[in-house]
Amino acid sequence: MRSDTRGLWLGPALVALTLITALRIAALALTPMDLFVDEAQYWLWGQELAFGYYSKPPLIAWLIRAVTDLAGSDATFWVRLPGPLLHMATALLLGAIAARLWSPRAALFTALAYATLPMVAVASLLISTDSVMFPFLAAALLLWLQTAERPRAATAIAAGLCLGLALLAKYAAIYFLIGAALAPLLSPAARVKPSLALLALLAFAATIAPNILWNMANGFSTLEHTLDNADWVRDPAARIELSLAGPAAFLAAQFAVFGPVLFGGLCALTVSTFRRRTGAPVPLLLAFTLPALAVVTVQAVLSDAYANWAASAYLAGTVAVVPWLLARARAWLGISFAINGALCLALPLAAIFADRLSLGDPDDLLLARQIGQAELSHQIIAEAQAQDLQTVVARNRDVLADLFYTGREASLTYRAEPQPGRPPHHYALKFPLEPGLPGDVLLVSMDGAPDCTPAAPLQTITPARGTWAGKTITLWRVPANCWG
Repeated sequence: MRSDTRGLWLGPALVALTLITALRIAALALTPMDLFVDEAQYWLWGQELAFGYYSKPPLIAWLIRAVTDLAGSDATFWVRLPGPLLHMATALLLGAIAARLWSPRAALFTALAYATLPMVAVASLLISTDSVMFPFLAAALLLWLQTAERPRAATAIAAGLCLGLALLAKYAAIYFLIGAALAPLLSPAARVKPSLALLALLAFAATIAPNILWNMANGFSTLEHTLDNADWVRDPAARIELSLAGPAAFLAAQFAVFGPVLFGGLCALTVSTFRRRTGAPVPLLLAFTLPALAVVTVQAVLSDAYANWAASAYLAGTVAVVPWLLARARAWLGISFAINGALCLALPLAAIFADRLSLGDPDDLLLARQIGQAELSHQIIAEAQAQDLQTVVARNRDVLADLFYTGREASLTYRAEPQPGRPPHHYALKFPLEPGLPGDVLLVSMDGAPDCTPAAPLQTITPARGTWAGKTITLWRVPANCWG
């Protein structure tokens, strides 16, 4: 392909992506959705910049801190604003890869297909580690392919740097290394000179070194959390539960994550590739797609696996399957755009009406998980102020996450209830109730209360709608030394 034709797709793609992104940003400005527990936690991490945190690497916290500082506001809009912008950048980078491997037409369809993926439509209304990882991972893939095509030390170093930044967003970026090792075995076009590969690895190692050092200094906190997610690793004999239901459920969920037509197309493309009936770029791209899906499917056989754990697979996966469908099954690609595009338009509207959109019963909200956190926090804060108590203590991570965010200007202190053993979450690790604290505290309980708790609670809260619907939250005034 002539290099001067590769950019023909960029103008139309920019127009379409700008419109999609503008709709998503408008939804962020208008939505009543509270920050989800993970989003609130990422915001809190950003208040104390570090090279690592309890369960994730640091890049998402740094980004949120930078955006909110520049905006001069910690409002939910600014916390989430990077999400849709990062996905727009990712779409453009994947389009650039498709232009290099296929054609300008394929590049345009690839960029638009990525922007309308179900997982992207959802993630563009939130802030997540996947969203932060994706543009760096896409840039690493583009630069790696450029290094293979035109060997240059600067390009190899840039590829390693981008991969390191992707890993500082989420450890799932490590799957890229598996793909880079497999790709040359499947496609000669992916072969990189050993000296350049070493340069890329050194740049990658230098980029992630601060996070590794932080983990070493903090008892490998993030690694411990990763082992908790894997579950079976700590005690294989007792915890491994071999099951076909787990991988079946995980793979079925991928039709929703990637879109029914695209995931079905990816499966067909994989079978076709193993039968040696596909073009040269496809095996290379599948090398960066299948490892994540394979590893998480095995995890699902052994224990539990969340649907989004293999999301990184769909960067190269989009570049592989969209041009293939464009050339061989254009009608199916049209159906895919119709399905994914409808969802892409519906989700921002749903976010705008999240506090009213229900399944008939006004209290049965479709987006219940995103509503009600702040309302509960305001009730807890009001009770603490009415009782003239300065410290609020809770065990539940979700409650603590929103208290720190919603109550950030309430002049109160929030602490995690003391618990035996290894801290189960960031708040128990960094904000445990200090021993020897004088006076009383407000205890927020959903799991019973300590023996020293008074017989009568101050208040019992039973939300009728939102994330806490059906739960009973009890507020008690207890001595700070209640836990010994």
